[in-house]
Amino acid sequence: MKKKHDMNLIVKMLIGIAIGIILGLVANEKFMQVILTIKEILGSIIFFTVPLVIFGFITPAITSLKDNASKMLGTMLGMSYLSAVCAATMSAVAGYIIIPHLNISSQVAQLQKLPEIVFKLKIDPIMPVMTALVLAIFTGVSVIWTKAEAVDKLLGEIQQMVMAIITRIIVPILPIFIATTFSELSYTGSLTKQLPVFLEVIIIVLIGHFIWLTVLYSIAGAISKQNPWEVVKHYLPAYLTAVGTMSSAATLPVSLKCAHKSKALLPEVVDFAIPLGATTHLCGSVLTEMFFCLTISKILYGSLPHVGTVVLFIILFGIFAVGAPGVPGGTVMASLAIVTGVLGFEASGVGLLMAIFALQDSFGTACNITGDGALALALRGIFYDKDGNLKK
Repeated sequence: MKKKHDMNLIVKMLIGIAIGIILGLVANEKFMQVILTIKEILGSIIFFTVPLVIFGFITPAITSLKDNASKMLGTMLGMSYLSAVCAATMSAVAGYIIIPHLNISSQVAQLQKLPEIVFKLKIDPIMPVMTALVLAIFTGVSVIWTKAEAVDKLLGEIQQMVMAIITRIIVPILPIFIATTFSELSYTGSLTKQLPVFLEVIIIVLIGHFIWLTVLYSIAGAISKQNPWEVVKHYLPAYLTAVGTMSSAATLPVSLKCAHKSKALLPEVVDFAIPLGATTHLCGSVLTEMFFCLTISKILYGSLPHVGTVVLFIILFGIFAVGAPGVPGGTVMASLAIVTGVLGFEASGVGLLMAIFALQDSFGTACNITGDGALALALRGIFYDKDGNLKK
């Protein structure tokens, strides 16, 4: 029944994309104003829930680890950062080798200007993403230190409340939100004028996803002395769901279920690593954005950034990725400060990056989600012996 539900969601996403493209092609200025207004409202609702998701899942996951929380938390965050940095580095190296040989024009096609939004319903999140992450960590470890049982129980109920918000509000509106996004891309001409330029780049990036997942699972298998295939083989439903939702947060219920099916993973590790990874481990999105940034730099400015600039960008990018929200476009939104400040992208570059990133965001999210299983497997090997007992 769950599998059927997952497939229905994917079908809805595909229908939403198709309808969005058609509407964008036939829409006049006034109708596009309505579509953009709907997108603005739905986007505000989605981003409002991001801090709730972070606090609602991370905090109870930490408290469930008891005395091992601090060590395992630090290890998981460290692995998430290293995975993002290494994935971005691999992408950058590939970019410097491949991009100069691609047939890339140094000019960007002129896009149709979007009309003004009818009205804006600004729904600010209750706190920034990094604030929510730090609050979740501090709350979780303090509950363990003080043995606050009442708060621990309350956190479990908050987690259930947040999960209900995701499944009953966020997931249902995601197909509509994605439809409006593709309407915008279609209306401006991004799909017809820019997509052909990026098709081959997107294919390269997808190949990069599977290469990095192979590296991650190979390392995790070596650390845990477990067969990584015993984890990977259960992840297809989560991968497909992530492709449909473009959201790590919305995919959490399915990814947790998939990870729990693996005999190579321990339940207590899964309950901790998978929700935390959905927030902090964005290797696929980072790999993708790095390659796209190099490509866009070549298109707009006629050359690739200096190696030293890219190295600084990657180091900072890993930090921003750990705190990026697991919602559509979350990685790009979290990194805009360094995209403009370090790489020197102007408005046209940022707009092009967000547009083309949206076209493949589902596959980047799927890579992120699948990669979380590798980190969970690595945690098992670091903290538990082959029989599943805690190492002393």
